[in-house]
Amino acid sequence: MDTGFFAPLLTGYEWQLSLYAAVGIAAVTLIGKYLVLLIPAFRAEHARNAAMRRSKMTKPHYAQNQRWNRRWGPVFLIAIFVGVLPFCLTAGSQPWWQMLLDIAAILLVYDFFYYLVHRFLFHDGGLLGGPLMWVHAVHHRQHNPCRQDSSYIHPIEVALGLGLYAGTIFGLSRVLGDFHVVTVVLTWVAFSQINLHNHDLWETDRFPFRYLATMSRMHHNHHARFTGGNFATITLLYDWLFGTLDHGHGYGKTKVAIRARSDASGIKKPPAEAGG
Repeated sequence: MDTGFFAPLLTGYEWQLSLYAAVGIAAVTLIGKYLVLLIPAFRAEHARNAAMRRSKMTKPHYAQNQRWNRRWGPVFLIAIFVGVLPFCLTAGSQPWWQMLLDIAAILLVYDFFYYLVHRFLFHDGGLLGGPLMWVHAVHHRQHNPCRQDSSYIHPIEVALGLGLYAGTIFGLSRVLGDFHVVTVVLTWVAFSQINLHNHDLWETDRFPFRYLATMSRMHHNHHARFTGGNFATITLLYDWLFGTLDHGHGYGKTKVAIRARSDASGIKKPPAEAGG
């Protein structure tokens, strides 16, 4: 069999490193969860979210969606770990500061493009009219989400989200050079855990947990209405830069409209909405 056409590709195909990355991500996630749950505050929040998940799983449409994504999720992950990451990884020695810079670069670049996709494709951001609102509407059935609701989404959104993340790693690796396996492991864990935490029902609002409380609260503001802001997922940086921060009263024109309705009805803040 003539492999001449594929030889240049196969030369840089590090499937072993991709396998190491997959094992490392699983190991760090499991060990990290065990260590985190040794802290009482995290244990209490975990119990709160687990109880809500059990309650939601009694609803047929919710359980069906979770089964759907358990079926499709592994397919997308295999595609990434077989078709993308082997071209982006190295085990060569790198200084720790370079790894930190690479982690920050991946997360910030991904978050910028996710902000654009979330605002202009998944919502009616005013530019494209929200052509994929029907896809994202599945996720927004949960007005008061819990941790598990991070995965209550349409499979198309799963593919787009993971594809955007993997595409960010691949694109940056062409510019910055291959990323160390440890860099990709830590970045993947941070990416997934931040997305999970944003959906947490989180009540502990004291030092040193206040940032976690803020991030959860801001994402719940987004879920409360389909017209809410806070479109970024890793930080609130791009919402701050582009004027879409939502502290519970909407943003821009939606903020004015919500306040006008509140004033007309005599309600000074938006009414609480029930979970989906």
